[in-house]
Amino acid sequence: MKMKMTAGMLGMLALTVIISCSKSSDDPDPGGGSGGNNECPTETPKFSTSISSIISSSCTASSCHGAGSLNGPGPLLTYDQIYAARTAIRQAVVSKTMPKEGSLSNAQILAISCWVQAGAPNN
Repeated sequence: MKMKMTAGMLGMLALTVIISCSKSSDDPDPGGGSGGNNECPTETPKFSTSISSIISSSCTASSCHGAGSLNGPGPLLTYDQIYAARTAIRQAVVSKTMPKEGSLSNAQILAISCWVQAGAPNN
């Protein structure tokens, strides 16, 4: 009897550990990183209508990455500047260390991550 109870308790403990170690389904890191259940949309997010406005409103509006900035990758005002910093930007937003002021929605993080994953096209 004691042996059956111990085996049952071990089974419950194992199940609890497995469940508590699983990733949340709202992880914004699709593909190329720590995993996650969100997938990039079929159509790559557009730099001209999506990515540039996210960066403009969240990264340059507060002058963190405006003209003459020495923060991190420096200014993020043009496609070329943003493209050069694309990997660092993706890592910073996925890990939620950026932006320093405010935050991005999961949809915004997913858009940036998917755009970088697709090669960061100037579309």
